[in-house]
Amino acid sequence: MRIALLGGTGDVGEGLAVRWRRDTDHEVLVGSRDPERARAAAETYADTVRADAGDETAVSPEIAGYANEMAADRADVIVLAVPPYHVADTVDAVTDRLDEENVLVTPAAGMQRGEDGFSYHPPGAGSVAALVREHTPESVPVVGAFHNLAAGRLADLDAAMGIDTLVFGDDEAAVSRIVRLAEEIDGLRALRAGGLGVAPEVESLTPLLINLAHENDDLTDLGVRFH
Repeated sequence: MRIALLGGTGDVGEGLAVRWRRDTDHEVLVGSRDPERARAAAETYADTVRADAGDETAVSPEIAGYANEMAADRADVIVLAVPPYHVADTVDAVTDRLDEENVLVTPAAGMQRGEDGFSYHPPGAGSVAALVREHTPESVPVVGAFHNLAAGRLADLDAAMGIDTLVFGDDEAAVSRIVRLAEEIDGLRALRAGGLGVAPEVESLTPLLINLAHENDDLTDLGVRFH
């Protein structure tokens, strides 16, 4: 399978790229508006995976960098690893490269920072997932996942995961596909949370976790495990 990480030069993109390349045989495509930046990030991620394997002379892991449009065109699963305020523009830029065989995954959550910390601040559509759905062709399934993962922990291949991610969407086959893909990351458990309408409940967990990590020194890069 080919997985494209649009905006994959950021923290979340880095973490998912190195985890999937270490733990699976899927090919990872790093996307960016700047293809040179994407290629540089892909090589850095490949170096991380080689170093973790203890063989820095090994054949380069299958991580390649492209412009967002080309990455989406070549991929089976496309992850929108971009800030929420770039989601609509990113989808619009690649929409003609998508078809019903793809799954579009959104991990973004709208937030704002105030004096008391971060709070949930969804777009006018009601959630980032709803905004993605509005900008995505109807034939392309949209799935929410990976919202509650601390980027630092994800990118640190020495760190154990042992946490959950919530997966939601209206297309059952697409949700099942992303559940399987998520659980191929060692130590990550995927839990089904419902349809796209539950996006606000899931997305609003992200600012809560950031606040907890900020206020408690022993909870840096925390995650959630449901029992």
